[in-house]
Amino acid sequence: MKTYTVITGASSGIGYEAAKAFARRGKNLILTARREHKLEALKDELLRLHPTLEIIVKTTDLSRPQNAHQFYENLQGYPLETWINNAGFGDYHSVASLDLVKIEEMLCLNVEALTILSALFVRDHQNVPGTQLINISSCGGYQLVPTAVSYCASKFYVSAFTEGLARELQAQGSPLRAKILAPAATETEFGKRASGENVYVYDQHFTTYHSSQQMAEFLLALYDSDMTVGIVDRNSFHFSLCGPLLPYAQESVSP
Repeated sequence: MKTYTVITGASSGIGYEAAKAFARRGKNLILTARREHKLEALKDELLRLHPTLEIIVKTTDLSRPQNAHQFYENLQGYPLETWINNAGFGDYHSVASLDLVKIEEMLCLNVEALTILSALFVRDHQNVPGTQLINISSCGGYQLVPTAVSYCASKFYVSAFTEGLARELQAQGSPLRAKILAPAATETEFGKRASGENVYVYDQHFTTYHSSQQMAEFLLALYDSDMTVGIVDRNSFHFSLCGPLLPYAQESVSP
């Protein structure tokens, strides 16, 4: 049976490179983002390299919660194997100087849409062998970063939600695996949007950073592993795979 890998935020950055990486694995893809022309260009590129694959593109703005519901419903009938919630963006400003319109959109995308899509996928696939849900968090989802408190808070949610979900699925004996990829600085459009600058040169802001291609390879390593978390150390930039990192209160049992 033909199955599909869904990648949100696929028009650039990690999502774009993840689409190329999974296509090299022979995976049929369903790709979504806001920018239709970039999705169509990616589709054309993938089909030139992998003409036997099926590449489906669907343009949507997932920062609007109703669109997340509609996007998922539009996929009914496609047998899904892997869901990658990559869409998201950040902000590099102090809390006192936040653009609240931007932050509201960020929270809707990073938190609300991710939760909706994760919950719907789990609802329908928790008993399907071989399925995976991979949510893109950040090393800032485990460590607060100066001038990025609101962004880190949104990614702390992603980390906590996904680690909790992974434990929940394991306790239920579900074959579905929930995992987290937590990058550090990665050269994408992220820096430009987070800073509000028209030009954002990573060499001027970071002594070390990864490329989107490297992060896509880390994503594949996480996909292939039995681990829950794939995380980049913010100081050494070493990537490692591990079990859940957050404290977990075991359910109390009466003596």
